[in-house]
Amino acid sequence: MADIAKVALITGASKGIGYGIAEALVKQGVNVAITGRSEESVQAAADALNQISADSALGIVADVRDLSSQQQVVSTILEKWQRLDYVIANAGVGHFAPIQELTPELWQETIDINLTGVFYTAKATIDALKKTEGYFITISSLAGTNFFEKGAAYNASKFGLVGFSQAIMLDLRSEGIKVTTIMPGSVATHFNNHQPNEKDAWKIQPEDIGQLVVDLIRMPARTLPSKIEVRPSRPGGN
Repeated sequence: MADIAKVALITGASKGIGYGIAEALVKQGVNVAITGRSEESVQAAADALNQISADSALGIVADVRDLSSQQQVVSTILEKWQRLDYVIANAGVGHFAPIQELTPELWQETIDINLTGVFYTAKATIDALKKTEGYFITISSLAGTNFFEKGAAYNASKFGLVGFSQAIMLDLRSEGIKVTTIMPGSVATHFNNHQPNEKDAWKIQPEDIGQLVVDLIRMPARTLPSKIEVRPSRPGGN
């Protein structure tokens, strides 16, 4: 009897790190549900993934700032595939300004997406992950331990995310659920409206984070790398 395909949910996966993770998992035979707020971009990403492996990807429009939206995502996944094995909480936003110029609206959006959104994703998926003794992975940043000028909102969200991830790692070990936070440095993505180009060749590439996720889920069940810092191997940035 053939092995049952594992199933992953990846938030904010229409491009960048999220898409790189989705692509890596699809190539490993994992079915993936990818979410984002733009129907056009989510569907385009799902179509591209299905070109790699037919009917392996499902695009779902959802907002991590809304718990009911995340719960509906899980219901849709379970209806299609009857299981959920891996959750990668990747959705994020970056607003950078000195405190004198940082508006309450930009502060709130940063915290709501980067931190509260991960809380909602966890709350919506834990019951399903208990059944498979699955894996919950958060994508934080080196900004979760290294503060910088104009980084008040982003640093606060990522420092909080690292603490949240490590605390729930301790909570969920007894349920058979692994939790890891990945903290990348400079990655060549569209984050914060950046357009990747040949000058970004020194940076970590999205597929590198995808490979890291694949390596994590292949680890022996007895072993848990709970926090991983990853940076470019050559100087050029963080």
